[in-house]
Amino acid sequence: MKTALVLGAGGFIGSHMVKRLKRDGYWVRGVDLKYPEFSNTEADEFVTGDLRDVDFVRRILKYKGEQGNFFNEVPYQYILPFNEIYQFAADMGGAGYIFTGENDADIMHNSASINLNVLEEQRLLNLTFDGRVKDYTECNRPKLDWQTKIFYSSSACMYPEYNQLNPNNPDCRESSAYPADPDSEYGWEKLFSERLYFSYSRNYNMPVRVARYHNIFGPEGTWQGGKEKAPAAICRKVVNACDEDEIEVWGDGEQTRSFLYIDECIEATRRLMDSDFVGPVNIGSEEMVTINQLVDIAASVEGKKITKVHVDGPLGVRGRNSNNDLIRKKLGWDYSMTLEEGIKKTYEWIRWQVSKQIYAEV
Repeated sequence: MKTALVLGAGGFIGSHMVKRLKRDGYWVRGVDLKYPEFSNTEADEFVTGDLRDVDFVRRILKYKGEQGNFFNEVPYQYILPFNEIYQFAADMGGAGYIFTGENDADIMHNSASINLNVLEEQRLLNLTFDGRVKDYTECNRPKLDWQTKIFYSSSACMYPEYNQLNPNNPDCRESSAYPADPDSEYGWEKLFSERLYFSYSRNYNMPVRVARYHNIFGPEGTWQGGKEKAPAAICRKVVNACDEDEIEVWGDGEQTRSFLYIDECIEATRRLMDSDFVGPVNIGSEEMVTINQLVDIAASVEGKKITKVHVDGPLGVRGRNSNNDLIRKKLGWDYSMTLEEGIKKTYEWIRWQVSKQIYAEV
């Protein structure tokens, strides 16, 4: 049985990846500061802890198999590395969190610390299983015939701002990343971490895969509190509005984005991990819409007429759209769900969350 370690398994994408890996027959350990908020984890083992703590990272990278779980001590000859690691853990959120400037230091410090810890501790663990650490070789432990493959979730936020000024024609080809000029510290950290993973891969022969996610959305994601992304925030506002009500939209609403439904993201990520292609590669939709159009799509779910009131707020780049030429060529993958279909599923889930919240307050 293959084994997988999912870092950030309490979050939106990580919790969905755990479910997919279990369906694919993996033994899965999930790790996060918290358990998933909206569903029970399907991980075989879920460990809460801080990935900024190097000692904690050193411990969670070791699979103890049938001899014991994370909390049990077993003879070191029974410890194995994981077949695959999925690194989703990061300090992140929607535009209201990323683009204010108030969280820049935390975003860069926390995310970079996690990635440095994971890579360096996995490098040291690899030395053990290459037979280069005395304690293990004295046990006549055989050299393993695999190396742990690591997936890193980067973001379209690392693309340069100067290529995303035209809302009707943004350039987000993978080859357009340099000269670098992301519009946020979040984007700079993602770009740095991409280079970090590829550096460890080159210098220490560590297999990595890197994808640049474009606005992933769907059920069981953050939908209130300030860290939610545009589809969830807009669905929540429309759910709470009556017919012919007003809702606030940041800016003029003509900024453009594309949004990819969570199931499509997970499928593309699994294909990348099963391939020989390293990346970086875009994982996103090419169905670009304005934020005003996104409001109209959400309002159409229940047939509401909504008036948009445009207010000041953090906006990010003027236009962003995934370019999927490379992933179609290398992996034969393309998105299949329309934005309207994905928004309908997300809207219905958020409507359910709002209803539960209202009943709980009664």
